[in-house]
Amino acid sequence: MRITQGTFSYLPDLTDEQITRQLEYCLDKGWAVGIEYTDDPHPRNTYWEMFGLPMFDLRDAAGLLLEINNARKTFPNQYIRVTAFDSTHTIESVVLSFIVNRPAHEPGFRLVRQEDESRRIRYSIESYAVLFHPEGERY
Repeated sequence: MRITQGTFSYLPDLTDEQITRQLEYCLDKGWAVGIEYTDDPHPRNTYWEMFGLPMFDLRDAAGLLLEINNARKTFPNQYIRVTAFDSTHTIESVVLSFIVNRPAHEPGFRLVRQEDESRRIRYSIESYAVLFHPEGERY
């Protein structure tokens, strides 16, 4: 199962050249760039771990790509994404994010069906990553 989150997620993995072009676009817009990683890409897991601090003052795409490659070496079997943050007044939020690294095996999700009061059925999704390795044992 291929996780589809963020921009470009339905496309094949981006090459380093394509990533550099996207980073240049972010820098041209004046956005700060951050690198995040996780082993649990559940759609509601919006708070991934930061790899270093957001790079508010960096203006070189090559330096950003160097940090992405350092994150890939440090966490080769985790999801790594780039987030671009627009700090201008009235926006102040993430305006672009895309995955730049995936584990060799993506565990995927399962649909959980629960019967509630009055025979009402509720559905939720559960990540296989956390099913077999609870928090604290996955790292």
